[in-house]
Amino acid sequence: MINLIQKHPYHLVDNSPWPFAIGLASLATTTGFVIYMHFYSQGIIAFSLGFFSLIFIAFSWWKDVVREGTFQGHHTKKVQKGLKYGMVLFILSEIMFFFAFFWAFFSASLSPTFEIGCFWPPPGIDVLNTWEIPLLNTMILLLSGGTCTWTHNLIVIGKRKEAIISLTLTIFLGIIFTFFQGLEYLYSNFSLCDSIYGSVFFMATGFHGFHVALGTLFLVVCLLRLNFHHFTTEHHFGFEAAAWYWHFVDCVWLFLFVAIYWWGGL
Repeated sequence: MINLIQKHPYHLVDNSPWPFAIGLASLATTTGFVIYMHFYSQGIIAFSLGFFSLIFIAFSWWKDVVREGTFQGHHTKKVQKGLKYGMVLFILSEIMFFFAFFWAFFSASLSPTFEIGCFWPPPGIDVLNTWEIPLLNTMILLLSGGTCTWTHNLIVIGKRKEAIISLTLTIFLGIIFTFFQGLEYLYSNFSLCDSIYGSVFFMATGFHGFHVALGTLFLVVCLLRLNFHHFTTEHHFGFEAAAWYWHFVDCVWLFLFVAIYWWGGL
């Protein structure tokens, strides 16, 4: 007779179609986008199919992970420790991603080439006022970091209702930040195509805005899970991962504000 009692703290994951399926969806998304950028009309169809498939598969996969950790009890302390290491490595990879943008910015600004007039910012670029929307967004994002930390403290001490209010405020601040960044892009007098300054500015701040949007969505899922009593005082790594990601976004914005908005616009 086979002994089915598990005698170790690790989670042996069941066979799943999601890794293979999400690989195909990612391939379709990126290929379709590249084709579309080369002005083929079929590209937008492939991109749309791949993108929406990617969202559906990710939702289904994460739903399985929530079920395994919350209802089936597979996320023991040992498993949670491994998940924490994985989240740390993911954030480190994101740091390297943004490091490339900062490298490009400082390379172009500290030694401006002849093609842009040997000046920084390049002639013809009317940089954004650091002390208007950028400063306001900095205050908003720092405040959201405080409310996010407060939410974690409330979860730890078991005050779920107060945590829901604090997390809702964090999400609201993230949405306000995205709204103001959209206004900033709308009224800026330079674009992605305006020399190296426009390219680096919109790539760096745009990808940061994309990360803020993802982080906000991450927190929305945590808010839903908090409403459904998925988090306890001892078992709430899903929210911890979202909080770490949100604080990473905060830190990146501070570097962007100081380097690109303030120093880069002097």
